[in-house]
Amino acid sequence: MKLNILTGRIARPQKTVIYGPEGIGKSTLAGQFPTPVFIDTENGTHHLEVARIPAPKSWEEVTGAVHALSTEPHEFKTLVVDTADWLEKLLIDDICRRANKTSIEEFGYGKGYVVLAEEVTKFLASLNPLLARGMNILLLAHCRIAKFEQPDAAGAYDRYELKLTKQVAPLVKEWCDMLLFANYFTKVAENDSGKKRGVGGRERRLYTTHTAAWDAKNRHGFEEVLPFDFAAIASAFGINGASQPSAPATNGVPIEKLGELFAGKEFEVTAFMRNRQQIKPDQTWRDVNAEYAARILAAPAKFLETVAEFNAEAVVK
Repeated sequence: MKLNILTGRIARPQKTVIYGPEGIGKSTLAGQFPTPVFIDTENGTHHLEVARIPAPKSWEEVTGAVHALSTEPHEFKTLVVDTADWLEKLLIDDICRRANKTSIEEFGYGKGYVVLAEEVTKFLASLNPLLARGMNILLLAHCRIAKFEQPDAAGAYDRYELKLTKQVAPLVKEWCDMLLFANYFTKVAENDSGKKRGVGGRERRLYTTHTAAWDAKNRHGFEEVLPFDFAAIASAFGINGASQPSAPATNGVPIEKLGELFAGKEFEVTAFMRNRQQIKPDQTWRDVNAEYAARILAAPAKFLETVAEFNAEAVVK
């Protein structure tokens, strides 16, 4: 038998989890994924122009929807489960109903959670036919703050974690290719009396790597912090987001020149542009119009100096 050796990167559908606080815009972000269809478990996508399967009332409706997407013809390229924590509640209700229990604690000695973990493993495996037909899977989830204590260190500290049971969360984290934490960025400023307070808090970010404060991972070499925009992770899905800028450059200068100029300063530049009303509150520097882009590139040093002054004043205030 001859060895069948494959080399290089292999493009395949992505299994992604994005979690963060309620209201940050996870569903809106999910709507930017390739041709999505939502299993709207919490009935929260009514404000979005997206394809959806109405809020399922039973676990059978969830599995039925997955089976239909696996076997019936359609043009969807991403299945979005919105959200995984509400999906877990549906599954717990189903487990209790089948066992004639009023709660999962009634099983005793953690037995109910063992059954729950087994059923979640089966559900994740049921998504494989979707992956096989080229669909991406995106699970959205809320977060919570919990005490965490490392086995090899004294003392506990707070950290963000998936709002799932402790039996299910590890299964989901191991299953996915990308675990992205979404949160607002808040700067800490100190006044003359030495008191600290948060400033800003409206800019949204995606965090891609593990820290003491949250879990995250990716297999695509992304920067640790990214803008809250699908374009920032589009390359993981075989889409060149940089080649499709929101605003074209002028005078023969490609928009990539702005990216080179703003490297490491993307968030400060975005805040400055929003303040100057060059972009909308929900946009990033990539959405700047061509005329303003040309003005920036005509005097880049002066522009960055003005941005630095603006952000310094914002922290002091």
